[in-house]
Amino acid sequence: MKQFEVNFDGLVGPTHNYAGLSYGNVASLKNASAASSPKQAAKQGLQKMKALADLGMQQGVLAPQERPDVFALRRLGFSGSDGEVLAQAAKQAPAIFQACCSASSMWTANAATVSPSGDTADRKVHFTPANLTNKFHRSLEPQVTGRILQAVFANPEHFAHHQHLPDNEHFGDEGAANHTRLCSAYGKQGVELFVYGREAFNSDKPQPKKFPARQTLEACQAVARLHQLDDAKVVYALQNPDVIDQGVFHNDVIAVGNQNVLFYHEQAFHNTTEVLAEIKGKFGEDELHFICVDSQDVSVQDAISSYLFNTQILTLPDGSMAIIAPTECEENPAVAAYLRKLVTLNTPIKEVKFFDVKQSMRNGGGPACLRLRVALTEQEYQAVNPHTLMSDQLFKTLNTWVDKHYRDSLLVDDLRDPALLNESRAALDELTQILKLGSVYPFQRV
Repeated sequence: MKQFEVNFDGLVGPTHNYAGLSYGNVASLKNASAASSPKQAAKQGLQKMKALADLGMQQGVLAPQERPDVFALRRLGFSGSDGEVLAQAAKQAPAIFQACCSASSMWTANAATVSPSGDTADRKVHFTPANLTNKFHRSLEPQVTGRILQAVFANPEHFAHHQHLPDNEHFGDEGAANHTRLCSAYGKQGVELFVYGREAFNSDKPQPKKFPARQTLEACQAVARLHQLDDAKVVYALQNPDVIDQGVFHNDVIAVGNQNVLFYHEQAFHNTTEVLAEIKGKFGEDELHFICVDSQDVSVQDAISSYLFNTQILTLPDGSMAIIAPTECEENPAVAAYLRKLVTLNTPIKEVKFFDVKQSMRNGGGPACLRLRVALTEQEYQAVNPHTLMSDQLFKTLNTWVDKHYRDSLLVDDLRDPALLNESRAALDELTQILKLGSVYPFQRV
């Protein structure tokens, strides 16, 4: 049976803004309060999706969240009309207001953890939305994320959906940003690698000192149980606390994998030798490539600023692999030199393609942040909501939709404008009709 990986990219929302909300994310903090361009950001994302579809990849679209989140502000005691709620919150609690306006749902690598049917005991594709408890602005996302995923993957014969883990730091879960699946082929049972930053119930274990460790071991173990994974095919790896303190807030900023390739920085993991040995032992006899980048070739800071590891590694239709990298990788001399060398080595990676996703990069997310990977059989693919799958027509329709609804420029101060909220809701209401999602947003359900 034919199997392949589908990348579901998050569509950038109409209130895309830079609020610098993510402590521990260097790029996010650096560009706080700069003017953003929602229209340009959305079009950059769509262009990447269409380019990958044109390469022969299966590509999907995930809808954004509604922001500002007026319903969250009402839960926090602000009252009156929507306009009055926005005005009160912006004046009385500007930090909370900005958090409720976050554009972070565009990074769907944090949307959920996905285990394909080849790995699960019931042979269904399992989805668990990430609770994202470490950041208040992201903790607002899981319920709507779950509804969007259920609308895209609706057939219960093929898809199993779980509630996000308890909203507590002990079970802090950041989704696929800390999860990598290694396999000889997408349809075969693989090894699922969960990377965590600390053990919540054992403070004696190593953990970072400066920046928070957002993912816990206990969360990883819970997701593995929910997804009915075989312990003999699961690896739990501790992220190097020192690199977290250097600004590596997720594993996908320092390591990325695809099929039988794990591409990682030498400082990515704590006890790297043991981690790689366990992966190799559980992977089996099939060929496995560990591609380690030395600090002498690329420093951790260069890796962070360029997002070398927040790239996508894709298996192209001809069986070779390509890296989808942000143009920042091309502009960084050390990273560009390394990538030129990489494609000459004896690995499956034969090509690097550069994409301009600067609107996302300035807010702290590269190409890999923008997508959720879902390995599917042909039968499962046919069961996906077809209106969410990229095509020439959908690309044209969504670009027209963006031109109609999105602003060219947006400042943080604009977010208190009730006219922007109404514009955004009109856009999202129309989007749910384009993608045939039903009523997934709170304003559609009251």
